[in-house]
Amino acid sequence: MPSFQDIKYAFFSLMSTIELKDIIDLAVMSYIVYLLLRLIRETRAGQLVKGILLLVAAYFVSSLLNLTVMEYILGHALDIGLLAMLILFQPEIRRALEQFGTTKFGIHLIGIGPSDDEKARWNAAIESICDSCVELSASCTGALIVIERETRLGEQIETGTMMNAIPSKEVFGNIFYPKTPLHDGAVIIRDGIILAAACFLPRPKSDLQIDKALGSRHRAAIGMSENSDAVVIVVSEETGQISIAMNGVLTRDYTHDKLKAALEKEIFNEPPEDGGIAKKTFSSFFGRRKNK
Repeated sequence: MPSFQDIKYAFFSLMSTIELKDIIDLAVMSYIVYLLLRLIRETRAGQLVKGILLLVAAYFVSSLLNLTVMEYILGHALDIGLLAMLILFQPEIRRALEQFGTTKFGIHLIGIGPSDDEKARWNAAIESICDSCVELSASCTGALIVIERETRLGEQIETGTMMNAIPSKEVFGNIFYPKTPLHDGAVIIRDGIILAAACFLPRPKSDLQIDKALGSRHRAAIGMSENSDAVVIVVSEETGQISIAMNGVLTRDYTHDKLKAALEKEIFNEPPEDGGIAKKTFSSFFGRRKNK
């Protein structure tokens, strides 16, 4: 067994060989890993990564203990698992590449939010959205509101009616009133402005994994959140319950304050007082997701 002096000598010998380029290289790689963890921590891919890490750990343990059969099986399982990841998680991989291709992606990841003008416009929009959702909830009027972020939703916008309207309770009330032509579909908001209404949204990837009690609006919200990084708000026509869909996960029972805190967190990239949808720590990556 090596002595403390041997370990100390080996450590300082290693440190003496480190150059500035090695430090830069390590810092860049660490930052890339951090960005990847932030990118997948709220998606199904996060569960896959944890499973792969467990398989890798089991593989090394079996290798150290010279468990030939286990090492053989786990080695082939990892080879097949990489191919399965590309096939099963194609939507997440596509969304990740789309986000890397946007000009604002890096800015949002390092925590820089919108400009003052954009923030003022979004503050007014968020307040109108929250007030409208609470009012629509009280009357059990169904609503579907999509907040566009980095992934552009041009395909969905083309299916609707262009509006370019400033969000307000009156506008949302007129759009989602059951007897109006625009009520059957989704409103898409871009840069704090209602860009289009009566838009059709994509269906979810797998209806079998979704609660059968959920209606068409909730399913459309989940489908939209699976295909983009949008924040999708749903007001149930049956119960008046307010829900949010993100990254294929639907969370329910939002009040005015809870909804406002969640939207501010996602739009401004700032942690709200009550924690919002996602915690701004690495522990949230390894936490348990609740898919109600």
